[in-house]
Amino acid sequence: MLEKSKSRLLLALQKRTEREDKGLCIIEGEKLVKECKDWIEFIFSAKDTPNFREVIHAESLPRLAAVARIPQFSMDEVNATGTVLVLDGIQDPGNVGGLLRSAAAFGAGVILVECAEVSNPKTIRASAGGIFKTPWVTLNREGAEEILSGFGREIWRLEKRNGARELTAIPEKQSRLVIVGNEGQGIRLEIEGESIFIPHAQAVESLNVLVAASLVLFSLRT
Repeated sequence: MLEKSKSRLLLALQKRTEREDKGLCIIEGEKLVKECKDWIEFIFSAKDTPNFREVIHAESLPRLAAVARIPQFSMDEVNATGTVLVLDGIQDPGNVGGLLRSAAAFGAGVILVECAEVSNPKTIRASAGGIFKTPWVTLNREGAEEILSGFGREIWRLEKRNGARELTAIPEKQSRLVIVGNEGQGIRLEIEGESIFIPHAQAVESLNVLVAASLVLFSLRT
């Protein structure tokens, strides 16, 4: 059985404020625990705590779970990647986690501006370990435009508007910053860049932001 202090910690980590204060989160599943071993503080199972069901959010109970340190990446680490993906106000944890997973798959860094919390259990599960594998940082909206403009990268805004260019013929690869917004409000960041969109059948109104951004990252993979 876990020590009482560790059992109390598991319950405390159900709250965002506690996760942020302690810099810790819970990861679920034997595969993820194995892949993220360098970040783990301790491992536990249903045999170790009577609160296992209470602290695990997956529909199917995993054999193992663990408490892990939340990565702390620098802006320099993000900017060292070939492509930087900026998530502008994406509130769905599944989309945020999926985009972190895609970024890890295609060698991109991620900047989150007023998005769903990265240490949210749903975000972690959707990222399939992406939060530990790709550099990411969070930014407040205030001052974000100035910071992003200072990267000195070509800026793409994924949005369908007048003058937007189809993402069909990709020019020579170079470092880019790609901004995506949520499906309700779109991109709110007031930063100039080239608007791009992904052509698709008219029967479909729009692509999910996870799908669209992943296609862009694939096209720019390094």
